[in-house]
Amino acid sequence: MTHPIEADTDAVTDTDAGTDAASDAASATGSDAATAHAWTALGGAAEMLEEVSYLPAEGVLPARLPVRELARATVAACSLAAAELAARRSGGPVPAVRVAEAAVATAFVSERHLRIDGRAPTSFAPLSGFWRAADGWVRTHANYPHHRARLLAALGIADRGEEDVLVKRLAEELAARPAHGIQETVYEAGGLAVAVARPAPPAPPVPFPEVDPGAVAETATDARPVLIESRRSGGAAPRPLPPAPLPASGVRILDLTRVIAGPVATRTLALLGADVLRVDSPHLPEDPDAHADTGFGKRSTRLDLGDPRDRRTFEELLSQADAVVTGYRPGALDRFGLAPDALLERRPGLVVAQVSAWGWSGPWAGRRGFDSLVQAASGIAALEAAPDGHPGVLPAQALDHGTGYLLAAAVLRALTERQGTGDGRHLRLSLAATAAWLMRGITPVAPHTGETYDPTPWLTERPAPYGRLRYALPPLGYAGSPRDWSAPPTPWGTDRPAWG
Repeated sequence: MTHPIEADTDAVTDTDAGTDAASDAASATGSDAATAHAWTALGGAAEMLEEVSYLPAEGVLPARLPVRELARATVAACSLAAAELAARRSGGPVPAVRVAEAAVATAFVSERHLRIDGRAPTSFAPLSGFWRAADGWVRTHANYPHHRARLLAALGIADRGEEDVLVKRLAEELAARPAHGIQETVYEAGGLAVAVARPAPPAPPVPFPEVDPGAVAETATDARPVLIESRRSGGAAPRPLPPAPLPASGVRILDLTRVIAGPVATRTLALLGADVLRVDSPHLPEDPDAHADTGFGKRSTRLDLGDPRDRRTFEELLSQADAVVTGYRPGALDRFGLAPDALLERRPGLVVAQVSAWGWSGPWAGRRGFDSLVQAASGIAALEAAPDGHPGVLPAQALDHGTGYLLAAAVLRALTERQGTGDGRHLRLSLAATAAWLMRGITPVAPHTGETYDPTPWLTERPAPYGRLRYALPPLGYAGSPRDWSAPPTPWGTDRPAWG
């Protein structure tokens, strides 16, 4: 059984915009084809790319793969989408977009820059990471208590004793088993572990990922997803947004996302003026440090959708929402009547935006996943390996952050188009599609010089309910863009379930 993203990439991508439009867009930005590809995937007009420029910085996001180019392209596309919506609402010209690479690099590792009263949060738990298997390597993810418990139970390890003893016991157990066997055993128990894959044979760069990132090779047939999947849903009268200081002012967004990618998207939409209400289950706690990083500008509440009273509250919120953003596995919310088609049938004109780990078809679509696991299963970890063969990582959780900015951009573009048509939109993105784009669809603009940059100008501090926070400033850059969020994060799950 092969891993996602290891299939052939010779198929022709079938997109609304088309690869010819991508080529035309690429010429509009000279050497930065990645920005043109992202903007075309969003359905943006190629001529608008003339508004985009960059403030370069050396030593940002160094890697063998073109992480720097992916990062700045996704932020530029999001900045341009914000500028477009601002112009549409005001009736004026599209503001110029100028993206600072240093700001982008700092934001892409925002969780590492975060300090809470001087304390640095822990990024990965001791049982999360790369481990030698009998025939290769595996990557585990055990940051959440329930994932940790399932990992240990799947391998027959009792969860007791000191942490260093458990680490040693886990290493011994994994070293005695084949990597694929570990992957499937842990998956069947509801845990998270993937075999580290070898990268696919080199292929020429293509405008979009032409392989189904969530399907294994032996089952992939005619599936041809793209970086961003978009489907219109008509039936609503136009609801023009009035002129406002910020592009998303007055837009109400239900945020059903967790961890990084989805929360980065909704954090960005909150920056741009949206009223973002994050809704979580009371039975699925979030890491407070993670929320301290991604909760800026938003409010956060807890509702049990299986409880009739909470469900009525949620439906009231939904009846006034402009967009619903979800970050759960495909189908996970369907039992609550929240499948995209069901939402769009009830609310014509709604924007439904989804992000998943492995994509939307194939046997991996329903699996749990995180950025680190997608890096391992896609071949990225092998491409970034150390000289001794130890798997490597990207200099940031770039799949999460990059997909987050693309997700926010897709919502903004859907709102812009809804201004004239009233149409709703169903949007789908995945970390695996972004990984495929990084590996096969982006050409490096310039080699790294080995120099480093100073992130200090892109960091700031403010008091918050969590304590005094040091955090990364938002990287969006268009004329008139906000420099910081309107409010710090509130404690997770403590806000009223009501629009502001």
